[in-house]
Amino acid sequence: MNIPDRVVTLLELRRNTGERGARKFVAFNGIVYDVTDCPKWHNDLHENLHFPGQDLSSELEEAPHTEDVFLRPCVKIIGRLEGSA
Repeated sequence: MNIPDRVVTLLELRRNTGERGARKFVAFNGIVYDVTDCPKWHNDLHENLHFPGQDLSSELEEAPHTEDVFLRPCVKIIGRLEGSA
């Protein structure tokens, strides 16, 4: 997986919720993803459980899918979340 050198702050993650034309970012295991173009995120709420602008690392084990969901073509890798290894 090719991860850009960009470091995304927690504030930047929280601001990218899709509101007022912003992109939709989520983080998982220290990597920030842009899910703006993903159909399941179009309503700003994924499966009635997850909002953009959050770190979803602790929530994936309850999901009906695995982390391979971040490999879908609509998901773009943005960079690393500030403070992650």
